[in-house]
Parts: sequence; structure tokens; C-alpha cells
Amino acid sequence: MANSYRVFGIVLSVAGAVLSPLFYFVVGSAPLTAMGISSIILGFTGIALANARPYISPEACQTLLRTGMENTAALLEELGIRSKAIYLPSSLRNGRPQALVPLIGDGDAGKIKDKLPGRLIVRYGSKPEDMAIAVTTPGSINLDMLNSKPGPAADEIEAAIAYILTGVLDIASGVKVNLADSRVNVEISGSKMGFENIWYYRCLGSPAASVAAAVSSEALNHPVRIIQESQHKDKSKIVLEVLT
Repeated sequence: MANSYRVFGIVLSVAGAVLSPLFYFVVGSAPLTAMGISSIILGFTGIALANARPYISPEACQTLLRTGMENTAALLEELGIRSKAIYLPSSLRNGRPQALVPLIGDGDAGKIKDKLPGRLIVRYGSKPEDMAIAVTTPGSINLDMLNSKPGPAADEIEAAIAYILTGVLDIASGVKVNLADSRVNVEISGSKMGFENIWYYRCLGSPAASVAAAVSSEALNHPVRIIQESQHKDKSKIVLEVLT
């Protein structure tokens, strides 16, 4: 289906271009000529809006996100999994970052030494209980939006998270990051998608926390776990644990 803004702009531009000379030279009406020129201006504005409009509407993106989240939540709930997800860098997961949700307990990320196979259910240790479900998260998907991999410094992690949340997704207005020992403390202001006490968020975190965890894991090249997430008004505070 053609973009309605583009069709609207082309119609106005063509009509204005045809009618303006006619109104000026034949009819001799300044007001009508001005109206024709205005149509051309509005037409170009409509074409510009068509070029700026996303290929997929925000509503469609939200539908796809909710569908994926609800399916993953249903899987976790059906299996009775309450473990906190471990976000892995791309170097440990087939070249693409993902999150592991241990089937039993919180899991020991120190056992993950080599790249894990690209399967839904993976073994990350030598013991029989060292099994987990590997899932793709909003954070891991949006890492593709970055032009380059961020470095391990706090300002680089902050810039990468801010770029995704404020520039690409437009679900926040600002981000602050500081590193302390094995912790990454993230504060998100103007948050539009905060934490909710639902099964999916308890395991994998909110979309904003997922982005923060995925970026931090990739930048530090270590597994990361969300250990705390809270929201007060429009500010979200996220504490990440770097697992070594």
C-alpha cells in the first residue's frame, strides 16, 4: 500500500504546479495564485513526511514486541522458571548476543567458557542441572542499531544505551551510567516503559533494562545479570551484576 503522505504530497504538488500559472496568467488572480503556490509547499511537506515516517509503524512494532514477550512469558511460566536471565555477549553466543534463563537456580555464569551452540535449550556447564533456555531479548535485537561495539568505559556504555533508548526507540529522555566493582548502575530518566511485576520482567527485565544489560554485556565482554530494577515516577534505576 502506498504511503498516504507521499500520495497526498504528490497530488498537492502537481495540482499546485498546474494551477498556479493558470491562475496567474489566465485568470489574473493573485489570491488564487498564492493558493496554488501554497499547495506546492504543502505537497513537498507531505513528501518529506513520507520519507521521515518509519517503514513499520510504532503500533505495529509494539504489537510484535508484546507478541514475543507474551510467548516467552508463557513458555517460562509453563516450565515454572523463575531464574534471573544471564545476558551473554556475542562472543559466547554464535556471534549474536542472547540471554540464558537457567532451568534450575540462578546458574553459574563462571562455567561458561566457550561459545554455546545456537539452540533453544543449551548446556552451559558439566553438571546435569546446568541447562538453560536461550532467548532473544529486546536488548539483543537492538544492538544491531549500533554503528560499532562500545568500549568498556562507563561513558561509552552510557552513550550506546542512550543512543538506543533515546535516539532509536524514543522510550527515554536521558541515561546515566557508572561502574563500581562488579556492578553497572544505570539511571534512566523520562522512562516510558518501566518495570512491571509480571513473569517476563522478573526473569528478563523490562525492555529498557534489557537494552542496558545487553549493551553492558557486549561492551564488557562478560555475562551480565539484572539484580535490581525499580521505578519512581519517570525515573528507572537498574543495577547490573557483571559475572566473571
